[in-house]
Formats: sequence, structure tokens, C-alpha cells
Amino acid sequence: MTVEVTPTTVAAKRNFNFLFALTLVGLLVLLCVALSIATPSFATGNNISNLLRQGSMIAILAIGQTFVIITAGIDLSVGAVVGFSTVIVAGLIQQGVPIPVAIIITLAVGLAIGCFHAFGIVKMGLPPFIITLATLTSLRGIGLLMTNGSTINITNESFTLFSRESFLGVPNLFWMVVIVAIPAYVFLHLSKWGRYLYAVGSNPEAARLSGVSVPKMIFIAYGLSAMFAAFVGVMLAARLGVGNATQGDGWELQAIASTVIGGTSLFGAVGSVHGPLIGAFILATIANGANLLNVNSFWQRIITGFLIIIIVFFDQLRRRSGR
Repeated sequence: MTVEVTPTTVAAKRNFNFLFALTLVGLLVLLCVALSIATPSFATGNNISNLLRQGSMIAILAIGQTFVIITAGIDLSVGAVVGFSTVIVAGLIQQGVPIPVAIIITLAVGLAIGCFHAFGIVKMGLPPFIITLATLTSLRGIGLLMTNGSTINITNESFTLFSRESFLGVPNLFWMVVIVAIPAYVFLHLSKWGRYLYAVGSNPEAARLSGVSVPKMIFIAYGLSAMFAAFVGVMLAARLGVGNATQGDGWELQAIASTVIGGTSLFGAVGSVHGPLIGAFILATIANGANLLNVNSFWQRIITGFLIIIIVFFDQLRRRSGR
């Protein structure tokens, strides 16, 4: 059955996405107000800066994950890529490699990992879940072998100082989100490549018949996801001052949760850049507030799971309504 796309349906989708984004912003503001009332420590400058730093890295992971999920795929390896990238950049800096060169090499390694995922999916016919799950476990092992299970200390002060400094009163790590999000928004929402990603996620065969190179778009989506994860690894290494293959454990689940809470459909073809950003900071705010209130960390997981269930349920309703 062919669904006719008319200006009315396009407008309806835009209105729905706009209202959903407003709802997320409203939820985030409500959380901040409630926590400001519940604990005076929340609204302090130091805590807000810490909150922005906490949410920034997951937000960038969520943007990369969004590209993949829009194609109806999944990337379970991003947390392992983060940890592996801390080892790569820390090792390079320890060997005296200039910081810009070390960062570029680390990003190139991330891109290569993403291309490996796409190769497994496109050429070998492996499900995205399997190939990225295999990489998740393998990268942890490779990183531990490279370091003999130890931690690489970063003694370069100029590298680690960047993560602690601010620009215009805003932490540098948050500015990295802005630097990533703006071109990501242009790519996904204002370029033909973004339209191709949505087409692949909606119906890959129809996209192919329309002249879209489906394999190429798969390579782009997974390449960007892993490269963003490598970038987060560089940020994490700068913040902690160490390289350790076990860093970023479980971050892939936080990235997926942020993406889903931000309105990206796990069925593909639906998603945005701004939604996962808001979703990541909603989760960061919940975690930050729970810590300040001395709430058991188990409740944070329960709340996150509850939010995911609600969002996916409404996504199902949206799909049934044809929006």
C-alpha cells in the first residue's frame, strides 16, 4: 500500500514534532524548577556547570546514535568506542604526538570503526545489533590488551585544562555540543543527505529505486556515530586526565535512551537533532537531582525506563495515526 505524501501530511508532521519538542523543553524546565525548590544546591553556578558537563558527552553520543536509528539500525558499540578512544588519544599524547594530530588520529580510528560496522551490515549481511554488539565486547578487550589492563595517565596540562575551563561563563565541554549540533542539524534537516537517511529508514527498497545509494547512507550513518563517539572519548580523556578502556561503560544505553526520549523512533525514519539533545539533558538533570537529594541510584534507572516506555508508547500511537 502506497501512502501519498501531501503538503498537509508534511505540515502535520512538522506540527507534531514542534509540539513534541516544546513538551520536552517544558519537562526539562519543570524538572529544573522542582529541583531548585527541593534543594538549594541545584541552582548554584558550580552545579549547573557540572550538569552541563555531565550531559554534554551523552548528548553528542545521542546525536550520532540518532543518525543510525533513523536508518532503522542500532549502534551498541558507542560506549566501548568512547573507552577505546580514551586509550588511543592518551597513548598518542604520552608518546609526544601533538594534541591536534592525536585528536585527528583518534577521530579517524572512530570513523574506521563505523565503516567496519557498515561493511558488516552492507557486505556481510549481519544485523546491526550483532555487528555492533561484537564490536562492543572486542574493543574493550583490545583496549585492555593495549594497556595491559592499566590506566594511561595524561600529563599534558594544556589538554586536560581545556575540559575545566569555560567560555562566556559556559563550560567548554558544552560548547563542543554546539559545535557538533549545528552542522549535524544542517546535515540532517537541511541537506539532501538527511532526506536520504529518512528515506532509507522508511523503505530502503523504495529509496534504492528512487536513486538513493542505500549502502552509502549506511556507511555515512555508522561512520558519523562512531566518529562522534571517538570525539566524546577525547572529551572524556581531557576531563578525567586518563585513558582507560573500561571508560564509557553503559553509555550506549544512555545514548539510546536519550535518543528515544528525544522522539527518535526505533522503527526508523523519525528523529531530529534537537530532540536527543534535550533528552540527554533531561536524563542528566534527573541523575544530578537524584544525587543531590541522596536518592538511590536504582530509582534513576526506574525513572529512565518509565520514560522510555511512555515515549515508545506514544510513538506507536503516532505511527498508527500516520503522523
